[in-house]
Amino acid sequence: MSRINRALNTGLLLTCLVTGDINAEVPVSQSLREACLITDHRIVPITVEMAITESGRRNGLMGRESLAPDTGMLFVYEEPRRPDHGFWMYQTLIPLDIAYLDKEGTIVAIRQMVPCRSPSGSGCPVYRAGVSFSSALEMNQSFFRNNGISVGHQLSSSESICKP
Repeated sequence: MSRINRALNTGLLLTCLVTGDINAEVPVSQSLREACLITDHRIVPITVEMAITESGRRNGLMGRESLAPDTGMLFVYEEPRRPDHGFWMYQTLIPLDIAYLDKEGTIVAIRQMVPCRSPSGSGCPVYRAGVSFSSALEMNQSFFRNNGISVGHQLSSSESICKP
């Protein structure tokens, strides 16, 4: 498939539609999306950088010295990932939280991840989801806790929901 035309659809209209060459690099300025996390009592606006290419997912937030408040990276997969799939923090300099999401955009697991100072990736722990997931959202550490976001809450990019 040379073009991606995928949608993640939450019950609250999560839409992350991306079109482009699957092997092309997506410049950061073109990969930012406005989105929100929906709890039982509030809507939390965020900006997400899309990691949709293999290279983008592989590099993630490696080497970054900071991440703007209320900004994160969304890793989108064409096929669901198994529960033993996870993320590591090799060459990642900032502590992060990661929310694993199902195909509807519902948070199914949250993990806290700390930077790995090991000179090789083999010395870094893997933060496994423990459940199947279709996407993952990395945010600054404690973002989810500080905003009352937990398992069962939703990610949406629907403007009608995020900016009522």
